[in-house]
Amino acid sequence: MNIKDELNKLTKYTEGLLEKYLPSDDSDLSMIYEAMRYSLLAGGKRLRPILMLSSYRACGGSGADIEPFMCAIEMIHTYSLIHDDLPAMDNDDLRRGMPTNHIKFGEAAAILAGDALLNKAFEITSSAEYSDPRRALNAIAYLSAASGTEGMIGGQVLDIDAENRNITLDELKRIHSLKTGALIRAACVTGGIMAGADETRMSALRDYAVNLGIAFQIRDDILDVTGSEAELGKPIGSDAESGKNTYVSICGIERSEELVSEYTEAAERALATFGENGTFLTELARYLVKRRK
Repeated sequence: MNIKDELNKLTKYTEGLLEKYLPSDDSDLSMIYEAMRYSLLAGGKRLRPILMLSSYRACGGSGADIEPFMCAIEMIHTYSLIHDDLPAMDNDDLRRGMPTNHIKFGEAAAILAGDALLNKAFEITSSAEYSDPRRALNAIAYLSAASGTEGMIGGQVLDIDAENRNITLDELKRIHSLKTGALIRAACVTGGIMAGADETRMSALRDYAVNLGIAFQIRDDILDVTGSEAELGKPIGSDAESGKNTYVSICGIERSEELVSEYTEAAERALATFGENGTFLTELARYLVKRRK
């Protein structure tokens, strides 16, 4: 398998879906749609919808039932980035090599664009027709929880609270298991739910996602120190300037690199029950451990 070619194919597929579910608008509301589309279609890895689709397929899923959820999770992720970039949060001017939403459209429009993307995510998942509506209802409930106070938002709250004070490694893991990890777990678990996976496979997907999420975050922390603005599309060193705790600040570069490998290997082991059906998810974990952006 050529992982880069497969990722490019899945990225294009995902972006086609995003265009379908959030088309341009020429009404008197065109401004908010422009702001929403500006960030949603600005590129990126599309990691979460790709993880969702791949988990769905690994569990035997086929057909279009997963597509609204693929778009929804990318909308939720994008809304969180728009809000993270705001002056009240991380105060960033660049995202994916482009001016952040509030720089392009103003703070008020950026807040509303983020709010609108979150609402659009659940509008499209709750209004679609499914071959098994019960699975869809369970998936919506799981995605809602992963996005909220016991998931991504809760992690952001803990992250803000931890700024400019020393915390333990366990506290840092707790922050990132919610802030970053919750949506990664939701991607894999939602794929399993929509495919009707049994508990053995659901447990394996959760274990895979937990370990992948930690490895992904540690790599992000490393790249914030060792990467370049040209590669990342955003300023480097921003974590240290903001007084944020990271794996690098607590463990150092060398140990952080070791941890990325350890968690990636654990993610791979979790997929043993899938056999060949887990090949792409395994290759994806190996690819992410070496990424430069």
